[in-house]
Amino acid sequence: MNLWTASADSESRRERAKSRDRVSDSKKLRVVIVEDSPIIRARLAESLSEIPNLEITGQAESESDAVSLLGAGDWDAVVLDLQLKQGTGLGVLKKLRLEGRASHTKVIVFTNYAFPQYRDRSLSFGADFFFDKAREFHRVRDVLADLASGPPPRLHS
Repeated sequence: MNLWTASADSESRRERAKSRDRVSDSKKLRVVIVEDSPIIRARLAESLSEIPNLEITGQAESESDAVSLLGAGDWDAVVLDLQLKQGTGLGVLKKLRLEGRASHTKVIVFTNYAFPQYRDRSLSFGADFFFDKAREFHRVRDVLADLASGPPPRLHS
């Protein structure tokens, strides 16, 4: 192996690492919305549809539908409510953890139950972000816009 080959191999490894952590220009961020309220689902979908390089690939309103949809693996990020029509978002998080979700995927819990114990439990089950629907609606959009256009956000929120 000569110096040029070593440099090219190193550069190739860096590029592959970057592409795992963020969405490239040629690939859209695939988002699933798991929300029991049709009004909130529609509002989220409308808001997220304005983000370049992002597509909503599925929606679910129950734990079982969410697990089936997410099990197909066709997603990069999920916006997950804790209170669902049947089951809970925590149940979805547990199943994702047990099934070993891909490391590049992001889970955003978005709930009206923004109590510290739900936040702690959600983060311990693998959520990357935890937002209050009443006060932080815009933050979901901000995080997904960042993921769709550049490096992932660095801190849990």
